[in-house]
Amino acid sequence: MAVRIGELLLKEKRITPEQLQEALNYQRTNGGKLGLNLIKLGYVKDEEITSLLSKQYGVPSIALAQFEIDPAVAKLVPAETAQKYQIVPLSRAGATLTIAMTDPTNVFAMDDIKFMTGYNVEPVVASELAVMDAIAKYYGKAAAAAGNGAGGSSTGPSALEVASRALEDVSLLTADAGDVEVLEELEEISADMLAKQGEEAPVIKLVNVILMSAIQKGASDIHIEPYEKEYRVRYRVDGLLYNIMTPPLKFRDAITSRVKIMAKLDIAEKRLPQDGRIKIRFQDNGSPKDIDFRVSCLPTLFGEKIVMRLLDKDKLMLDMTKLGFEPESLTKFETQIQKPWGMVLVTGPTGSGKTNTLYSSISRINTIDTNIMTAEDPVEFNLVGVNQVQVRENIGLNFAAALRSFLRQDPNIILVGEIRDFETAEIAVKAALTGHLVLSTLHTNDAPSTVNRLMNMGIEPFLVASSLNLVCAQRLVRRICKNCVEPMPTPPAALIQAGFTPEDAKTVVPNHGKGCEKCNGTGYKGRVGLYEVMEVTEELRELILVGASALELRRKAVEEGMITLRGSGLRKVKDGVTTIEEVVRETVK
Repeated sequence: MAVRIGELLLKEKRITPEQLQEALNYQRTNGGKLGLNLIKLGYVKDEEITSLLSKQYGVPSIALAQFEIDPAVAKLVPAETAQKYQIVPLSRAGATLTIAMTDPTNVFAMDDIKFMTGYNVEPVVASELAVMDAIAKYYGKAAAAAGNGAGGSSTGPSALEVASRALEDVSLLTADAGDVEVLEELEEISADMLAKQGEEAPVIKLVNVILMSAIQKGASDIHIEPYEKEYRVRYRVDGLLYNIMTPPLKFRDAITSRVKIMAKLDIAEKRLPQDGRIKIRFQDNGSPKDIDFRVSCLPTLFGEKIVMRLLDKDKLMLDMTKLGFEPESLTKFETQIQKPWGMVLVTGPTGSGKTNTLYSSISRINTIDTNIMTAEDPVEFNLVGVNQVQVRENIGLNFAAALRSFLRQDPNIILVGEIRDFETAEIAVKAALTGHLVLSTLHTNDAPSTVNRLMNMGIEPFLVASSLNLVCAQRLVRRICKNCVEPMPTPPAALIQAGFTPEDAKTVVPNHGKGCEKCNGTGYKGRVGLYEVMEVTEELRELILVGASALELRRKAVEEGMITLRGSGLRKVKDGVTTIEEVVRETVK
């Protein structure tokens, strides 16, 4: 909301009601902002307004005329944006950009600049004349061109109009947000009011910008979260969440309704979790491109939290050699998925790339003479030549029911999205023992503990030992940005503590990213997998039969050449692919 400078000056008794009325009349005739007109008429000084705003909003003030701005910092914000919001970027420290503003309450300006630059924005107050002079000084003709046609208004636009204008200036997008086409739009909406809110043009534009910006930034998830006094949007980029913007709280219901309409969900149901899917088409470098968003709505204390998972077919890595497997681990994995029967399990937490590994495995063994059946919840990507079944718990089509049906469909290879319970595990094991190759996932911390997890579910040790061919545990770590990579000499003691041998510690020089425009100052760009591949050999089968612990299985597997998750990470540190911090964050010794 724009600051009411006239009311503040009246409250502080810096001007009289008569002077305010005269300034408003002058403004109607000559245009311009009220504060500037009060200064022109000689009723207040520029410094008085700056001091008042600083005191009122607890934001530091600055004498801008005495401050020298680095031209490189000025370039971070385009001239038209500086002119539009009357702001000047002052300095950058780490991930924080300090800007001088005439109106410290203009959250749209701060959100827009945060969007545009990728930096957190810290405002300071400067006088209006000083900001105008600074814009003219540092932007010159570009600012004058941007300012053509700009006019003032004493009443100010509505919140929706301001939001719309702020969003129009998001220049980072590769495609025009207005060109986004929602496929399979919901036709009938029962809650008329919610539907009307969700169809207002600025709200549509705001949601389109959120979706398009996530694609442009390479995000894997979008989190839209309501709190008591805040409404925020966060993106998960390379595994970490970043604050992107804080839309006004009054837009909460409208944004939620818009997303639900796009995902074909019940907009009147606010008490129960709902899941849906959005498919959008946009122009990417002149050619149409489709992207899916998997949508989950969850009722929270202050409204519905929405999480959207981006499913981009172009980013699905189906070449197993590029996922991050060590050569010896990849050889073991490929050998086992080529076998005619048995079970191969991929384990790891949510978001560790298990689905990608399984899809890569299927692509590797998908030939014209095989019948591949998958049961997934949900089906994330469509694979040519693969029979994919969407699990629907609400009508009784769970993993176990799908598996039973698969066995009557003459399959060669069966993929089960996840083994969650004894019933699914039992059918999967029996399928593996009766001439089928079964691929699936489990949630365990490492490869050896997967064996104990199956036994804890109720599967007999002799069935586990007979059916299990291989277990692959995995994690994702961030890659060092190739554009700003540089050596970072590390003391041998720190390397030894991370897990390197004393001999390696003397020669290994880890890399790190110093931060650049391409990686948004983080030093990381993209992710790579760490893999712990445990092939179930005859010696391991004997240990499983006698009920050995995960520790004993681990010890034996390492003896037989298994590379642990930490070991896989240290190799990638040695090769300069990732940092020690990333490996330590995701693995244990």
